[in-house]
Amino acid sequence: MFERVWRMMVKEFLQALRNPRMAGVIFIAPMIQLIVFGYVATTDVRNVTLAVRDLDNTPDSRELVDRFARSGHFTIVARPADDTAARRLLDRGDVQLVLAVNAGFGGDLRGGRTARVQLLVDGTDSNTAAIVLGYAARITGDYSGSLLAERLARVGGAWRPPQGVELRTRAWFNENLESRNYFVPGVIATITLLVTLLLTSMAVVREKELGTMEQIMVTPITPAEFIAGKTLPFAIIGVADAVMIMLVGTLWFGVPLRGSVLLLLGCLLIYLVVALGIGLLISTVCETQQQAMMSTFFFFFPAILLSGFMFPIANMPEPVQWLTCLDPLRYFLVIIRGVFLKAAGIGALWPQVAALAVMAVVVFGLAVSRVRKTMA
Repeated sequence: MFERVWRMMVKEFLQALRNPRMAGVIFIAPMIQLIVFGYVATTDVRNVTLAVRDLDNTPDSRELVDRFARSGHFTIVARPADDTAARRLLDRGDVQLVLAVNAGFGGDLRGGRTARVQLLVDGTDSNTAAIVLGYAARITGDYSGSLLAERLARVGGAWRPPQGVELRTRAWFNENLESRNYFVPGVIATITLLVTLLLTSMAVVREKELGTMEQIMVTPITPAEFIAGKTLPFAIIGVADAVMIMLVGTLWFGVPLRGSVLLLLGCLLIYLVVALGIGLLISTVCETQQQAMMSTFFFFFPAILLSGFMFPIANMPEPVQWLTCLDPLRYFLVIIRGVFLKAAGIGALWPQVAALAVMAVVVFGLAVSRVRKTMA
C-alpha cells in the first residue's frame, strides 16, 4: 500500500516540478506576490497633495499651515489665488485637499474668539477622504491645544478652562496602527489558498485529459491510495509555500509573529485539508484543465470578497453575512491574524478551528466520494 502511494506521490512531484517554469510559479511567484501586495495593500495615506489659500497671512495662520507641512502627511503643491482656482485644482485631481484660512483668523485667535478654517477634500475615494480629514482634525486640534496652553501661561494660571473629559487612546496588538501588519497575514492566507487550489483542481483532470485515468483504474491501486498520492504532494507544497511566505512576511516586512508557531502550523494543516478537498471536488466535476482553472477562480475571488480581507463582514447585508460562514478563508484569517498580532491561543481561536475542522471533514469527504465514483 505505502509503496503504491509513494509511487503516486513521486509521479505528482515530477509532474509538478519537472518544468522549471512550473516550479517558479509554485515557489517564486508567491514570494513576488507577497512582496508586491505587502507594499500595495495598505490604507496608510501619505504625501497628500494640499493647496493652501491663506487670506489672513499672519504669523498665526502661517503657523497652522506649517503644521500641516511638517506633519509628514501633506505636501503643499499649490497656493490658488481665488476660490475658482482652488475648485479647478480639485476638479482636475491636482490636489486632494484645499486648506482655506479666512481673513481675520489671527485677530479672532488674539481676541479669544473661535477662529474657523475651511477644508475642501476630494471625496471620490471615501476611505482616503475620511483618513485625510482625520489627519487634518488632529493637526488643528493639536494647534488649538497649544494656543490654549500659551494663553494659560500668559495669565499666570489665574484663568482655568472648564473641566471636561480627557480622552487618552492606546492601540493594542498593532501599536503604530500600521496597515501592513493587518494585510500581510491576510495575503499569506490568500496566496496559500490560491496555490493549493490551482494545483489540486488539476490533479484528476490532468489524468482525464491525458487519457491515463483508465490506465490507473486497471492498476491495483485503491481509491484511498489514489487520493492520498494525489493530495499529499500538494499538501507538502502548500506547507512549504506557507512557511516561506511567513518568513518573508516576518523578516522582510517586519510583521510580528507573537503567538505559537506550532498552533499556526496545526491550523494551517486543517486549512489546507479544506483547500485540498475543494480542489479535488473541482477536479472531479471538470473535464479539462481549462475548466478546472476557471472554476478555481470562480471560487477564489468570491472567497476573498466574503472573507473580510478587504471589506468588514459586519458591514455586509445580513444574508451575505450568513453566506460568509461557508468561506474557509474567513476563519483562517481570524486565526493567522490572532496568532501573528495577538499571540492568541487555542482558547480564543477554538471556534474558528472547529469550523475549519467541520468544513475539512465535510468537503474532503464529499470530494473522496466523487473520486470513488470517478474510478468506479
